[in-house]
Amino acid sequence: MRNGGQILISALLQNNCKAVFGVPGESYLTALDALWQHANAIRYLTCRQEGGACFMATAYADATGDAGVCFVTRGPGAMNAAIGLHAAYQGSTPLILLVGQIPTAHRDREAFQELDYRRVFGPMSKWVAEIDRPSRIPEYVNRAWRTAISGRPGPVVLVLPEDVLKAESDTPDLKPAMATPVAPLASDMVTIETLLTHSKRPLLLLGGANWTQAGHDAIIQASETLGLPVAVGFRRQGLFPNDHPHYIGNLGFGGTPMPNDYCREADLILVVGSRLGDGTTLKFSLIPAPIPHCRLVHVHPGAEELGRLYQADLLVQADPNAFATALTLIPRKEHPTRTAICASARRRYEAMLELVPQPGPVDMGAVMRFLSQQLPADAFMTTGAGNASDWPNIHFRYRRFRGGLAPVCGAMGFGVPAAVAAKIADQDAPAIYVGGDGDFLMNGQEFATAIQYGLDPIFIIVDNGSYGTIRMHQERAFPGRNSGTGLTNPDFATVAIGYGGHGETVEATDEFAPAFERALASRKAAVIHVKVGVDHLGPNMTVSTLNSRRTLKRRLSY
Repeated sequence: MRNGGQILISALLQNNCKAVFGVPGESYLTALDALWQHANAIRYLTCRQEGGACFMATAYADATGDAGVCFVTRGPGAMNAAIGLHAAYQGSTPLILLVGQIPTAHRDREAFQELDYRRVFGPMSKWVAEIDRPSRIPEYVNRAWRTAISGRPGPVVLVLPEDVLKAESDTPDLKPAMATPVAPLASDMVTIETLLTHSKRPLLLLGGANWTQAGHDAIIQASETLGLPVAVGFRRQGLFPNDHPHYIGNLGFGGTPMPNDYCREADLILVVGSRLGDGTTLKFSLIPAPIPHCRLVHVHPGAEELGRLYQADLLVQADPNAFATALTLIPRKEHPTRTAICASARRRYEAMLELVPQPGPVDMGAVMRFLSQQLPADAFMTTGAGNASDWPNIHFRYRRFRGGLAPVCGAMGFGVPAAVAAKIADQDAPAIYVGGDGDFLMNGQEFATAIQYGLDPIFIIVDNGSYGTIRMHQERAFPGRNSGTGLTNPDFATVAIGYGGHGETVEATDEFAPAFERALASRKAAVIHVKVGVDHLGPNMTVSTLNSRRTLKRRLSY
């Protein structure tokens, strides 16, 4: 006989769960005790806020390809975790959110911290279920796991009443849940070969979150064999090595001019894994909806995503890894014109990376060049939201498969816990966060989690004393009327030292490299506080330039 908590943790172990991120609560004390009993096999990472914990579990899944697991308590704990659930849903990330619940005998009385999680979490998850007896825990866990990793991956919520976790049962463990990936039809590949044969300006667009190393290797091989320029979707930079000669950038937000210009010129777009959301399609303008401007092949593991918006020439329900393998079987054909076009697109992308000197006390373009040149190929780069994330998302050269951890949903506060999760996924690889002052303080408390577990991510805070993205929009819509976007910040380096980490302050460009080397050598979690000035808004953008353009436009209109 085992109690429900023991059955639950055993079911997680059966599914090869290695880490659980969470904040402890009295609603799942029995499960916490079971985690203590299995501490050598499964790590429980104590976080400082449930939103940070759920972001961490989501980023861990993105970094490893395994389902992330987050455990939170009922009511307020669950609501704090909702932001991570939403990030996993929009990012197609497999996640299991375990939520403690009031005892079953207290249901429907608006008991202390009671919530109906089916109604609360239904729109942002693939499945929500409440387990009513310990004997069914293995069944529910396996179904949750399979649901999370199958088709279009995503989050699942399992609700665990306190009394169910305490009750005992002799139910046995089950074998691990298995995904059943779908392979493309032979006829699909024949059609694709024909389309590629007649295409002069093809584009291979990669997205989604359920790639494997084998699939990654296969898609690189296919791009080389078929001479295909490759772009990745919004915040999917880790899906293709950025230093590869066929890589031409990320499509959509931040893809100006490349590869957005090339996309508009393409005569065939082969989309693998991406949903073709508004971030990747620049609000559906790069690829007009519902009828594209060119031939379109859409490959996606979720049948519900195919034909949802775009009327493609060919819809292929297939796992991206199985499809990539099938694509390598299409024989090589010489396309001299296509080869030249691919090389030209690559040159245009590289020209975009070479920024002119940026105004202000610290040239972030020079900082990104330094990081691209100095960091090893296995480095993780994590970001949150805001214009500060454009620096790495556009101007850093990602080389590690799954090395870019960023919120597809645009949630602020993702990057700090993501950097901690990256170090849990691979403690030997550097994990670097680049984000704004506003973004960092959304979940900066998770710096303490890094310290607690002896992890050494480096957090680069781009401080312009404002919510910069909103300030940018504000200056465009209501020039000179700065309302609600100004921030008064602490001395971030001193804060880091107070946590027990390493802290550096950078106020000039030439100070960054030695500060970074010292942070790296400290072997502690570290903050590099980069003071870029209040005029700074992002790559090639300042408040002053916006005002100058507006003044020039006004003069020309007279």
